Amino acid sequence: HTFSFSSYYNPDRMNFGVLRVLNDDVVAPGMGFGTHPHQNMEIISIPLEGDLRHKDSTGHEAIIKQGDVQVMSAGSGISHNEMNANTDRQVKFLQIWVVPNAENVQPRYQQITLDEAKLKNQLHQILSPNPEDEGVWIHQDAWFHMTNLDSDETVTYALKNPDKNGVYAFVIKGNVTIND
Repeated sequence: HTFSFSSYYNPDRMNFGVLRVLNDDVVAPGMGFGTHPHQNMEIISIPLEGDLRHKDSTGHEAIIKQGDVQVMSAGSGISHNEMNANTDRQVKFLQIWVVPNAENVQPRYQQITLDEAKLKNQLHQILSPNPEDEGVWIHQDAWFHMTNLDSDETVTYALKNPDKNGVYAFVIKGNVTIND
């Protein structure tokens, strides 16, 4: 857990702006998180390895695979479960929660599959507050980008809203240098 979550508590690590949860989760074969409720939270799941089975109270059932991005806007209330869809290998995924800028909206589910070519040596937007943008969208002024950089490659990022937003970088594998 990057921030205080569940049994991990550190008063100095509660959130980064509206980024409330960033968990790098590992789920054993056939295991998972039983049905549980959420309300007024934007929940993003990004599998890094293996397959995650999702089922929620709005009737959505899906398998989320490596290369997919899922958003569940909990809004006025939703219950769901997530299980490792594999019986022979673990699933690793990022579980990310963002505090919404609108409460009690109608719960919503969205899932996309990323085009790996668009991640190669460039920052590719995968999430924004705009339903018309490429990627998934959430109820918050937040933008997520992903990249797969070769050694010695450089990318430049410009803040979308410099008066309100900062940058949080999460390195999945390897090393990066930011602003020297």
